[in-house]
Amino acid sequence: MRSNNIQAFIVPSTDPHSGEYIAQHWEGRKWISGFTGSAGVVVITLDSAGLWTDSRYFIQAEEQLKGTSIELFKERISNTPSIPEWLISGLKSGDRVGIDPWTNSISDIQDINDLLSVKGLSLIFTDDPFDSIWSDRPSIPQNKAFIHDIKYAGISAKDKIAAVRSYMEEKGKDTLVISALDEVCWMLNLRGDDVHCNPVFISYLIIDSESATLYIDDNKVDDEVRTYLFSQGVNISPYPTIKEDLLKIVSMNLKVQVPSTINGGIFDLVKKNATICPSPILLMKAMKNEVEIEGFHNAMLRDGVAMVKLLKWIKEAVKNGNESELSVTRKAYQLRSEQAKFVGESFDTIAGYKDNAAIVHYEADEESNKSLKAEGMLLLDSGGQYLDGTTDITRTIILGEISQEERRDYTLVLKGMINLSMAEFPSGTSGTQLDAFARIAMWKHGINYMHGTGHGVGHFLNVHEGPHQIRMNYVPTVLVPGMTVTNEPGIYKAGRHGVRIENTMLIVKSQSTEFGDFYKLEPLTLCPIDREGIDIEMLNEGELGYLNRYHSYVYSKLSPLLSEEEKEWLKKETAQIGK
Repeated sequence: MRSNNIQAFIVPSTDPHSGEYIAQHWEGRKWISGFTGSAGVVVITLDSAGLWTDSRYFIQAEEQLKGTSIELFKERISNTPSIPEWLISGLKSGDRVGIDPWTNSISDIQDINDLLSVKGLSLIFTDDPFDSIWSDRPSIPQNKAFIHDIKYAGISAKDKIAAVRSYMEEKGKDTLVISALDEVCWMLNLRGDDVHCNPVFISYLIIDSESATLYIDDNKVDDEVRTYLFSQGVNISPYPTIKEDLLKIVSMNLKVQVPSTINGGIFDLVKKNATICPSPILLMKAMKNEVEIEGFHNAMLRDGVAMVKLLKWIKEAVKNGNESELSVTRKAYQLRSEQAKFVGESFDTIAGYKDNAAIVHYEADEESNKSLKAEGMLLLDSGGQYLDGTTDITRTIILGEISQEERRDYTLVLKGMINLSMAEFPSGTSGTQLDAFARIAMWKHGINYMHGTGHGVGHFLNVHEGPHQIRMNYVPTVLVPGMTVTNEPGIYKAGRHGVRIENTMLIVKSQSTEFGDFYKLEPLTLCPIDREGIDIEMLNEGELGYLNRYHSYVYSKLSPLLSEEEKEWLKKETAQIGK
């Protein structure tokens, strides 16, 4: 910073593709701060430093920042300054704030620059400082891309590209630049292994009216993939050559469309001719086709079998002792890996016992690992990547005696999850309008949670997928049939306990009336919900009815796939209950 006359530097959590989960090569924020959460920004001045992160990571960040000089700033909490506000308060007019344009989106860059410039501060593009200061920096991954068969994808890459070209013609655009890795993979029916738990590969894609070009390191593409791409009308060019090709496009005065998530480096090359618009692929990918939906159902069946085996094992093993958060994590992986079409986990398993469960994105390690006892609650959030679908499920498991407070909180979360599951809503509804269904029961007790209630789930892709969400803050994307979305309310009390119950849902048409089309949420996840934690007096008849119907559905779907012993266990766990 001193050698470049920079008084502050911003270190994001992202990569050149605005990924939430990224390859180790771009984990500069993790390396410099020690904070391992997936979301957060570190800002460094010449005499101080701060980390901004959201409520999922407050407890984790406090622990991981102990002993450092980095101050934690809790986003969306009153009196927490924004990054520009903090910089303005600590710097003087004329000072320079450095940023690597290739690892920051143009929308973030513009927002920060607008606020800083008013106070006389300059936002300066720099080279990546981690190239020089991170001595053992991991290299950019070189894993092979592979074909995602049409029997799983449902629509050919050639047809997807044709649909995008129709969109471009309608919008009057000559060229579309695609930088999000899951969008590239979905468009081309390819997958990879460059990002932990996310089957994507490092690349860009440019589509124009006559050609499509994949920018990828040459050694990541074997002859089979090369031949396949040629058959779909896709050219291949080395990853770095996108820069010179974009300059050629600009020199030809072609109209370029880029998403707001495009990195500042790419945008700087095309800004003369660029329009920032949402990527058309976001909605195309979010609205699953019939083959993808069938794949989700099949993947959930196998995942449900693994979960039944896991829950049965946990209940029995904990009574015998010698189990821990880490042993549960290992068992979850083992049982999923025994299922057909399993490729890997969709995210690192969260197995939090007692107070560890209050850390929303907790991940056990040798230091934090708790032994399990026949008391209290275990929060287990896990998922699998299968060739035909991606799963995401949370169950809070009752291991023995729990307090009345724990029972109440468990039941409030269950009520929220059921109330959202039963929602029917008109066409044009966004996830923000549904969010209160999951929260209203706990609001009456003065309780809330700070994370979103639901996110989209990719089809053998990223477990977190947009553009739709269910959350308190406004997300305008409307919910439509074919979208997957999680339903995962929770309650977290630091130092005491945490509860979350989650199903992945599919939006389907419910009915058509004189008032238009109405939609509902159909459960994809197949797994019993632990009834031992329920205060049954807190459930109304509608909630009890839904729970009983869901458990009947789970038993009917999973029991034919289980051993007699497992079937008998599931029968007990899904037996009807009432007041």
